[in-house]
Amino acid sequence: MGKAADLFVSTDAVRETLHRRITPTDEQFEDQKNRWNDLATFLKGRLKEVTGLGTRTWLQGSYKFDTQIRPWMTGAEFDIDLGLYFEWAGEPDDGDYDPDTLKALVQEVLGEYQADAENDATSVEEPKERCCRISFNPDFHIDVPCYHLDPQRDARSLATETKGWEESDPKAIYVWFKDQYDDALLRAQLRRQVRYLKMWAALNFKDEERPSSILLTVLTAESLQGYAIADVADDELLEHIAIVVHARLEASHIVPNPVNGNEDLNRLDDDGNDLLVQRLAELKDVAQRARAAQDKAAAAEIWSEVFGQFFPMPEDNAEELAKVDEGRNALALYRFDPEIQVEATPRANANRSWRGLNEIIAIPKDCSIRFTLVNSEQLPHGATLRWTVRNKGEEAMRENDLGHRAGNQIEIVEHSAYNGDHAMDLTVYLGSQVIGRRRVWVRIRGVAMPARNKPRRRYPG
Repeated sequence: MGKAADLFVSTDAVRETLHRRITPTDEQFEDQKNRWNDLATFLKGRLKEVTGLGTRTWLQGSYKFDTQIRPWMTGAEFDIDLGLYFEWAGEPDDGDYDPDTLKALVQEVLGEYQADAENDATSVEEPKERCCRISFNPDFHIDVPCYHLDPQRDARSLATETKGWEESDPKAIYVWFKDQYDDALLRAQLRRQVRYLKMWAALNFKDEERPSSILLTVLTAESLQGYAIADVADDELLEHIAIVVHARLEASHIVPNPVNGNEDLNRLDDDGNDLLVQRLAELKDVAQRARAAQDKAAAAEIWSEVFGQFFPMPEDNAEELAKVDEGRNALALYRFDPEIQVEATPRANANRSWRGLNEIIAIPKDCSIRFTLVNSEQLPHGATLRWTVRNKGEEAMRENDLGHRAGNQIEIVEHSAYNGDHAMDLTVYLGSQVIGRRRVWVRIRGVAMPARNKPRRRYPG
């Protein structure tokens, strides 16, 4: 077990862990459930009316697999896959509808649904190769692939935009994944590992370079086959996965669909595969360095190289925070002791401000907050800085804004947006070694300060 193992997952539901920070809240799950249920009911009824065919829907993808992660940055969205099935006997070509026609019908009916303002649907995108997409306020979209289904044979074929009917059975691969482990605790352990790898990919790859969710899911599950995962800590398992998957893809980029050996789940090009192998090597290195770290704080800093603001620091939890010297509020004793001047100014009232050294009193929303390393002249030659915002609390969770990398300058300006106890962490590096760390707590309470009243106009007389 690595030194930061209890920062990955905990049985305490309110403890700050990586898994808790990357997983949607119960409220977010419920909002998505209500929306896809409503859309599914509309699609089945309307398309049955249009086509005269039996229709049914079936959830697939990360929501079905229970491996969904929250959006990794402001503006990113939750993703739901809602399969839509049209029934007729025999082969796909035996029916009255070809793939183009079916996809066009689905696109048209999604447009009808979006046109109803009560549905909170913001847009219907241009058709994709294997699905149609409809987006919703505030932060998710539903992809709708459509299939031919022969109920008698329990056989499915996917309608594509340019490649005709494509052999595809999302139910079979879901059953394969679910059957990896009989024990519910082991299945939960596998799902957590898939989530970690998916968030790692979201944070470390551009959209067009990112390996697909199903590719990462299969690679994770197959890397653990034959490996006794019971009682193995999550950080150790992630290191094992990184080692095994890296070696596998370095030897061959082909990843057969476990329920259809003719399909390669890896759709990355050569450059994309080379980048994936390189990033896996980096993940392996991070895991190994974290395991060898001198203490929990150092291990957490190393893990945050790949998980950024989502990886909590020890001080995010009460029992760890109690260990910090309240007088210094520094995270640990290092070679360099950062001193940070903090100044918060309401955007609507520049005449009011609050200041502090390494701390600041509770402030309202909508303040500009300036963080300045005031002893920067004492930095060793070649030292570099990394500022990280780590947001906490219900408001930040609801807005999918758990923080970000804030930069590497001597001075950083941020904004108070959500009620709660948040943190600005400064880490100082010399090469790859951490030589200094400091946390500044930013406690935000209440609403924004109102604008200062303008002077009354004076009238003559």
